[in-house]
Amino acid sequence: MDPFSSPSPLDSSSGQSAASAEALMDQLKNQLAQAYAEEFFEVQRQLSIYVLNFTRQTIRSKCFAKCITKPGTSLSGSESSCISRCVDRYIEATGIISRALFSSPR
Repeated sequence: MDPFSSPSPLDSSSGQSAASAEALMDQLKNQLAQAYAEEFFEVQRQLSIYVLNFTRQTIRSKCFAKCITKPGTSLSGSESSCISRCVDRYIEATGIISRALFSSPR
């Protein structure tokens, strides 16, 4: 038998250590991907909260300034309908802008 044709014990152990190193690298890659995904979703959640609060504050200030001429303890019928229309328009405009941003080619 040719000494080059059969694997030596060293080749076998180095193959095993290479396989275990590769398995360890795969495990580390998976853990890192999981950590990145969790961080991404947390940042996305925080950003969504910020955008929601910003939108809410913007609607309040814009629609209040436009519709409430004499602040009191309750809304008049015209103030109530003005606020309703103002909020509807703002939500519609936000939807149009969002669709335009997400549908445009990059």
